[in-house]
Amino acid sequence: MKNVLGALATAAALLLSARSGAQTTLTIATVNNADMIRMQALTSDFVAKNPGIALRWVTFEENVLRQRVTTDIATRGGQFDIVTIGTYEVPIWAKRNWLVPLANLGTGYDAPDIIPNIRNAVSVSGTLYAAPFYGESSMTMYRTDLFRKAGLTMPKSPTWDFVIDAAQKLTDKAAGVYGICLRGKAGWGENTALLTAMADSFGARWFNGNWEPQFDTPQWQRTLSTYVNLLKEAGPPGASANGFNENLALFSDGKCAIWIDATVAASFLNNPQDSRVAGKVGFALAPNAGLGKSASWLWAWNLAIPAASKNIGAAEKFIAWATSKSYIELVAEKDGWEDVPPGTRLSLYENPDYLRVAPFAKLTLASISAADPTHPTVTPVPYVGVQYVAIPEFQGLGTTVGQYFSAALSGSMTVRAALAAAQESAEREMQLAGYLH
Repeated sequence: MKNVLGALATAAALLLSARSGAQTTLTIATVNNADMIRMQALTSDFVAKNPGIALRWVTFEENVLRQRVTTDIATRGGQFDIVTIGTYEVPIWAKRNWLVPLANLGTGYDAPDIIPNIRNAVSVSGTLYAAPFYGESSMTMYRTDLFRKAGLTMPKSPTWDFVIDAAQKLTDKAAGVYGICLRGKAGWGENTALLTAMADSFGARWFNGNWEPQFDTPQWQRTLSTYVNLLKEAGPPGASANGFNENLALFSDGKCAIWIDATVAASFLNNPQDSRVAGKVGFALAPNAGLGKSASWLWAWNLAIPAASKNIGAAEKFIAWATSKSYIELVAEKDGWEDVPPGTRLSLYENPDYLRVAPFAKLTLASISAADPTHPTVTPVPYVGVQYVAIPEFQGLGTTVGQYFSAALSGSMTVRAALAAAQESAEREMQLAGYLH
């Protein structure tokens, strides 16, 4: 009888322990990018090390994530304990006291190991307000086999003229191969990001020194005309619906000869498990127009804690785990070094195991390090940001402008009409926000 009672007592204690161990549930809002999906698959490691913390994932498409997270954090709704946000939001939200400063990530976290440009982008006055999960710039990715067959050689730093000529020559619509894939899906982080970086290289800018919108300039006319004409002549059908994920799928399936997009895509394209063209992909800098600026951007997806979270301590533990050097080693152990999240830590770019399988590594680090958010354009501007304008109004305005750009690409608006609409919307928004008088 004593043995039975002892066993029951032990079982009850274990049940109580299990229940108490699941008392803290972290709700994590994230984007449906491959690196984030991989992180979800690996979180059994975190749960095993932190039995008192359970995880609840809420995964969104990129544009939806931004809308849901922005609404929740601005209203202090407290729906999420951890949010996935970009370099655009971090300084703006931190200054509004919407984010918790990350001061307790542990002694072994090694924040100085974060690439300086990325670390600065997610800090305010030297304090981290988000931890980068992966960082990126943009680059030109291309099919080396198709280039070789056509007798073309990609320069290390291509011009837009070269890219346009190569894309036209490499287009074979009968075979289902298109010369170039570019973001066309409307959204401030989708087509507007690409076109803003492209505009920087063409000498265009969003605003002059007096915050007056500049969409009615020849530089923007050249940027948008070049983009629309290039995709109509050498892009895939339905390009106005394609964002990062759609173009990644197209290129991986052998449908694109050139793709200008985030450096983070390189690891997927180079992995035979993810890509039919692995081993046939080359990498170059983002294009330029000979004016001293390339279409390179600077971005990171980061994990941050909303000020309304009631589980700050547990959230800090998870963020420290997911953005640590040991997490990178965990991914390498489970999936291989080619799949580790790139662009955040200097030590990764000194690791011979990674460099051996990542021919794009040095170019990625060089692109991230060379990006200059404080001087993004050919002529001076009053704002910070390469592929975005770091003001609160940009999130809404950038999406509206992106809808006009997408309409020009689909043919429902002319380029001239799209730019006129963008100019009018920007003038109205800047007046309402008090930038213009």
